[in-house]
Amino acid sequence: MKINGEHYRSVWPIGEDAFGIIDQTRLPHEFVTLTLRSADDAAHAIKSMQTRGAPLIGAVGAYGLALAVREDASDDNIQAVLEMLEETRPTAINLKWALWRMRGTLMNQPHGKRAALAWAEAAKIADEDVAMSEAIGWNGLKIIEQVAARKPGQPVNILTHCNAGWLATVDYGTALAPIYMAHDAGVKLHVWVDETRPRNQGASLTAFELGSHGVPHAIIADNAGGHYMQKGQVDLVIVGTDRVTANGDVANKIGTYLKALAAQDNGVPFYVALPSSTIDWTLDSGADIPIEERGADEMLKIAGRTTDGKVVTVEIAAPGSPAANPAFDVTPARLVTGLITERGVCPATPEGLRNLFPKS
Repeated sequence: MKINGEHYRSVWPIGEDAFGIIDQTRLPHEFVTLTLRSADDAAHAIKSMQTRGAPLIGAVGAYGLALAVREDASDDNIQAVLEMLEETRPTAINLKWALWRMRGTLMNQPHGKRAALAWAEAAKIADEDVAMSEAIGWNGLKIIEQVAARKPGQPVNILTHCNAGWLATVDYGTALAPIYMAHDAGVKLHVWVDETRPRNQGASLTAFELGSHGVPHAIIADNAGGHYMQKGQVDLVIVGTDRVTANGDVANKIGTYLKALAAQDNGVPFYVALPSSTIDWTLDSGADIPIEERGADEMLKIAGRTTDGKVVTVEIAAPGSPAANPAFDVTPARLVTGLITERGVCPATPEGLRNLFPKS
């Protein structure tokens, strides 16, 4: 994707001893890039959500581990750094997947070769993520085109939650990839962008992406989605996910479950877009997914730009009130119309997943 005409990925190597990311906490008001030079830098960026999105933090974690291997290629250090990075975000399975893939590549290899192998494997993980996101886009495009064919001359109205675009992956995105491809193919469409409290990833990141790409959209309050569905102004919902269990249950940004309930009540198709690295074959049910509880300040404060151009953080809640802040919820498979993956679209069932990924 492009910013001001220049192509960016969300993570990129800088020589062989550093890598770059976009500081997503500064968007949409400032476009700032960061150079990360250690595994600790990567851990901080992931935990503070300077970099975020399940597929992307997998790639960032892989690069972080690769930097650690340059300092100490021993088995003990690889395991220690892996565990440190893995603990930064417990819900998104892509991080664990990427780190353990790195470990599998490095173990039983000569120590002197591990640094080069680690750097190459991290780059491979990033490249594969781009390819998977592009394939998700093509597979999801077919769904949008089918809807468009049923309402010629009218826009396809799509609702999305949180940010599952190129900022959440290495490039293209998951839920937004089909939208970009439909737009570029000339399909008339409009996107309802949930603001996505408490961190406002929809209002700040998804809207920033769609606006930069020229996709018609409008930001709506999280609680407005059901209203637009009742009015017949939502043709389908497409969201991303941080983890899908073997039975098809979906963990995604808090509030996704409520959108799925509203979609079912109003007969609106509800799709989840994901690369295969987001599937956790070790868990049979979404009830087993660990749900990250984040700090209360995300609920009690908000950042924004004042009329004089300054970006400030202000308190928005009653002074002294505590807050609870679960970052994710689980949408049961029964509420999911289909899973859009790099291998095609399948039902959110054990059989549907196994048909697409028989070796898993």
